[in-house]
Amino acid sequence: MNILITGGTGLVGNELVKKLEEHQHSVRILSRSKSNAKNEFYWNVAEKKIDEKAFENLDCIIHLAGANISERWTDSYKKEMHSSRIDSANLLFDYCRKKGIHLKSFISASGINYYGTFNSDRILTEDSGIVKTDFLAKLCEDWEKAADQFSEISDRIVCLRTAMVLSKEGGAFPMLKKTIDLNMGSAVGSGKQWMNWIHIDDLVNMYVTAVENSAINGKYNAVADETLTNKDFMKKLAKASDKFFLPLNVPSFILKTVLGEMSSIILEGTRADNKKIKSQGFDFKYSHLDDAFKTLI
Repeated sequence: MNILITGGTGLVGNELVKKLEEHQHSVRILSRSKSNAKNEFYWNVAEKKIDEKAFENLDCIIHLAGANISERWTDSYKKEMHSSRIDSANLLFDYCRKKGIHLKSFISASGINYYGTFNSDRILTEDSGIVKTDFLAKLCEDWEKAADQFSEISDRIVCLRTAMVLSKEGGAFPMLKKTIDLNMGSAVGSGKQWMNWIHIDDLVNMYVTAVENSAINGKYNAVADETLTNKDFMKKLAKASDKFFLPLNVPSFILKTVLGEMSSIILEGTRADNKKIKSQGFDFKYSHLDDAFKTLI
């Protein structure tokens, strides 16, 4: 299958490209820098340009592009977060329609913050809808709407509402691990907020499954079985690393002062359910945190 990927050099994209090629798919990468590599094609969202050769005999698009949410959310950076996800999807759609392309599938990243960022013991399913309207909820809603427009030109639309990705190569985990290694690991805020997570291997396999299994269609929570509170997560990480866990929580006001609005993704959290993706036959390799840590530490 001929697959075009945005964000193909990012944390998830890099591993996904390798896995898709192992499965004998032909992968093309959209890149913001011009390259002579035969599988890389230039695009510029601000200038609304894409190398049209990227769309030849195309079967599937996987849309992973998006500015990192773990930066301070200034007004200008919020616009970048939105444009990198939504404007880029709109540009892809315009080019596909312009060239009369019909896809077998359009598969897009989304975030578990679709439901809103708040503290609750409620278990959220794909049918829960937006419970609390905040910046990330609106961002994810617009992200998925941008994906849904591909229903005009694609047999299937899949959105994976992704939790914190655990990987040694980047994302939040190396930063959490560093605090533990310095014997500075502790809970933050109340410590009672839930932390949804997924191992990068499972997330990559989920994307491959979404490509290859035509029964997968719609929105899915990309989260592992086990969801822990922030305090229990950090305790397990300290134990797995053979390091100390500090009994004193980091006060909320410190994170709010240092990180601003972005601190909400650390200080607040809910529980999401993964039964829908498992009902399609997807098996998680890392359902429990202890097993995941064995590959990361």
